[in-house]
Amino acid sequence: MSRIFTIALILGFTLLAGCSAKISGVVRLVDANSQPITVERPNNIMVNMINTSVSLENASHSVKTDDMGAFMSEKGKLLPGMYKVETQRIGYKSTTQTIEVGKYSHGKLELFLRKIKTKKRHSVKNTKSDANKIINPGEVNIQPPSM
Repeated sequence: MSRIFTIALILGFTLLAGCSAKISGVVRLVDANSQPITVERPNNIMVNMINTSVSLENASHSVKTDDMGAFMSEKGKLLPGMYKVETQRIGYKSTTQTIEVGKYSHGKLELFLRKIKTKKRHSVKNTKSDANKIINPGEVNIQPPSM
């Protein structure tokens, strides 16, 4: 009986030694109405995992999504604690979620990147002042000098 208990105890510690804090999930692209976008793949999106409960040098880990938008932290890279998980992509509103993971726990997330609505650009022709030539804030329509 004692021998079986010892073997079970050793096996349990061996299995627990292979476990570590882990975060995984999927990034989904959605339009402004939260409908899935199927014309773009959610691949190569950087997912940042920032531990808000440890020192700065041990605080962050980043991974990229696969072709289907799935991601998983690398084994042994995360310490237990509270994590701010964030992701962004050009043309989409960035998203952030908070999750707590323990030494032997696995946090799973579903992150949604919402497409930013864009308006059609237009230029203003035949204007007399430079103020009227500004199309969008931060964008200036530069024209050659008239002679």
